[in-house]
Amino acid sequence: MTQIGTLAEKSLHAGIKAWYGRSSDQFEVQVDGFVIDIVRGEQLIEIQTRHFGAMKRKLKRLLADHPVLLLHPIAQEKWIVRETAVGEPISRRKSPKKGQPLDLFSELMRIPHLLPHPNLVVGAVLTRQEEVWRDDGQGSWRRKGWSLHDHHLLEVVGLHTFAAPNDLLTLLPPDLPPQFTNNQLAKLAKIQPNLAQRITYTLSRCQVIELVGKQGRSNLYQFQSDLK
Repeated sequence: MTQIGTLAEKSLHAGIKAWYGRSSDQFEVQVDGFVIDIVRGEQLIEIQTRHFGAMKRKLKRLLADHPVLLLHPIAQEKWIVRETAVGEPISRRKSPKKGQPLDLFSELMRIPHLLPHPNLVVGAVLTRQEEVWRDDGQGSWRRKGWSLHDHHLLEVVGLHTFAAPNDLLTLLPPDLPPQFTNNQLAKLAKIQPNLAQRITYTLSRCQVIELVGKQGRSNLYQFQSDLK
């Protein structure tokens, strides 16, 4: 039996499962040696808040015989909650960072070879959530010892699903030219260059776009002619 999850993901994972689940569903069911979050008829529904790479073996096995919906929450709005080491509240502030469906590519880049599988549908769940930090001295030096204790789901504000790699093109800027660089993509989508690189890596591995040369020192991509 294989189960994937971490303590830091527990509350958010449970919140998404409660939001998406129905009374007629089965929960935490063993299928092909794996524990599945939700079973709805023939469909297997998995909630993965991060680390898609850890699911490669599980997904490959399940997709061979079952339709799978993979849900990934993205914090469109987030509040940072600080607590003492024993959970007493200290402060709460809204984070300036705002997630968007394009952030899904930060995880999709870990499983691009699985995205064309006809049994796989991926869903980006846009949320409002709290990120709980505790002053317990166990966190990284970047957080000055504060540990990332948990994530709490406050509300689901949207769901975007993608049944095939070319469906992901709907997330790209409509004014993106037929041939483009990562810098052009980043500028038009108003994202960081590293996210643009993850997008082009994923889409090229799925054969939705292709590398056609260079523009100066930058890679130049174009859409496959039959997709856009």
